Amino acid sequence: MATTLPPPETIAAPPPTLRVKLQRFWRRVTEGMELTQLWSQFETEARASYRLYSRDVAAKTPEGLTRRGRHLHVAKEFFWAVLEKLSPARRVLLLAALVMLVFPSSGFSYHDAGHELHVIELDLHFWGGLLLFLLLMLEIADRVVMKRDLQIAREIQTWLLPGAPPQIPGISIAYTTRPANTVAGDYYDVFPRPGKTNEENRVVFVVADVAGKSIPAAMLMATFQASLKTLSTAQVALPELVANMNKYACSNSQGGLRFTTAFLAEYDTAQHAFTYINAGHNNPILRRSNGLIERLDVGGLPLGIQSEAKYESASVTLAPGDWLLIFTDGLVEAENARQDEYGEPRVAQRSRGQCLRHSQGITGPPDGPTGSIRRQHSPAR
Repeated sequence: MATTLPPPETIAAPPPTLRVKLQRFWRRVTEGMELTQLWSQFETEARASYRLYSRDVAAKTPEGLTRRGRHLHVAKEFFWAVLEKLSPARRVLLLAALVMLVFPSSGFSYHDAGHELHVIELDLHFWGGLLLFLLLMLEIADRVVMKRDLQIAREIQTWLLPGAPPQIPGISIAYTTRPANTVAGDYYDVFPRPGKTNEENRVVFVVADVAGKSIPAAMLMATFQASLKTLSTAQVALPELVANMNKYACSNSQGGLRFTTAFLAEYDTAQHAFTYINAGHNNPILRRSNGLIERLDVGGLPLGIQSEAKYESASVTLAPGDWLLIFTDGLVEAENARQDEYGEPRVAQRSRGQCLRHSQGITGPPDGPTGSIRRQHSPAR
């Protein structure tokens, strides 16, 4: 005879204590970051915000002011720099809130029909704080919308950059990038360029940096990528390819204001010849297997400045054990907490050390694209 056992009693979990609730709340607010990480993030954001406003202040501060007069002028211009970043309606809200916070509480009184005195007090501090909170909510809503749009732009920009480094016989390639903002004007790529015959097949290397940051630079970066992929299909030499790209860039550079520095090269996998043009870019560092350092500086003006600019090319042969580092100014201009730049001397010094002897390693604090190429020891040689 079958018997049915009663279901086991379920023991309800005790409600979380106040301490547990506070810990969960703190983890949700901080996203698990430590206090040192929070302070470092605050310092970085505060420094970036100060630079945004200080540009306007420095441009409007005349020379010859006394120390007190300079302080007053800087305070006034800083206030206007903050105020002018808001829309007119929000400026009025901010001014009204500041007035309410400065003035003491007030009120008024009146007599009713029975001659009874009524006094009504107004807490201006409360209403001023409420207006500031409303203004904060409006600014946060704008930031959320902008952050979402920037995230979409970042995803699109990521699609334009290569994924895993291509496998090319005889050399090892590694690259990485970290934009200073959500999107940036830096670009790098490695792709094949077919020739008329198999002996004329080449591999194109490019690292570029559009002047400026954020959305405008990112849009021009996409234009640069499209023009490079289109123009490289023509069977022309590298100097002519770069000249054609320069003419195209001049049509979108706003009179040279939005120029692009670029390092473009073609690699002959059979002869191990690396033909390059440096268009106003940071000089790549070629570290020979014996420790000697060469800088690849032959080329011409940045793209987008002068439509009829001429470009010269040069060639180097990559021998087994050589190391080539191509980078943008984001690497050398990266700053630490003391605002000290990383600097090219330090990059060159690191390129001589043991840290750059691993064919898949990238060292340093890159904010822009950084790429390395190393010739491997080929069994055929």
